[in-house]
Amino acid sequence: MWWLSDTTKGASMSELTVSVLGTGIMGAAMARNLARAGHAVRVWNRSKDKARPLAEHGAHVAGSPAEAVEGADVIITMLHDGPAALDVMRRAVPGLRPGARWVQSTTAGVEANRALSEFAAAHELVFFDAPVLGTKEPAEAGKLTVLAAGPSDDAAANAVFDAVGARIVWTGEDASAGSASSLKLVANSWVLLLTNGIGEVLALAKGLGVDPRQFFELIEGGPLDAGYAELKGSMVLNDRLSPASFGLDTAAKDARLIVEAAERHEVRLDLAKAGAERFRRASELGHGEEDMAASYYASFDQ
Repeated sequence: MWWLSDTTKGASMSELTVSVLGTGIMGAAMARNLARAGHAVRVWNRSKDKARPLAEHGAHVAGSPAEAVEGADVIITMLHDGPAALDVMRRAVPGLRPGARWVQSTTAGVEANRALSEFAAAHELVFFDAPVLGTKEPAEAGKLTVLAAGPSDDAAANAVFDAVGARIVWTGEDASAGSASSLKLVANSWVLLLTNGIGEVLALAKGLGVDPRQFFELIEGGPLDAGYAELKGSMVLNDRLSPASFGLDTAAKDARLIVEAAERHEVRLDLAKAGAERFRRASELGHGEEDMAASYYASFDQ
């Protein structure tokens, strides 16, 4: 069972102390929106240079995960993957306090979510399986969609969701079950299929000498039109792959999680597997730090 909740800006608990562990594209945007909402924000990142600019927005830049979480009401992890989130939280142990809310927003997958929830239970943290849907632009605007499992009436967690998102999709009260992480993998499978699909369309157009804009004109306004494909396609056509809205290496990690989850449940995903290989090949060609639309280059030798 899942249900939607529109967030109402300014209607939730104020003046929380919120720690954000991981200040990449998404984490930094979330930290800025939390500070803008009036919360006391503490941030940490492996590369301190990525966290330091957040001081201009009022955030305290911590030197360690333990320092970042000390006294926090809510801890957000927005890191590369599940093992990274678990490693950072282990390093944060000296600063953790029982009862703190842990909003785990890393796209970690279902298996990793189990280990993370066990860690939360061992340290008496209130755990939320809460990945987000969206890229750089909605993150900066505080308009992410939060996929959340956990106690839906928790005021502190809802205040955080209110600051970073436009709506919450609640998937259940038991965060250890991984229902939000499962939904995130399903949603990302569609996002990655569209991204790889438009990359192949543009590559074929180039190979056949077809103006790709004719293709977009052909499908415009009809049932084959897809706004997301047009968005990613325009990034390739206009050479706007940096800075990334959604990094290619991150997409490659998510693609692996999708394939692995499907295999564990005896589901064959031929397209997802091929898509994961496209991301891997594009990364090897030097496009790992660019937007995931750079999977387009996997169609060419160099």
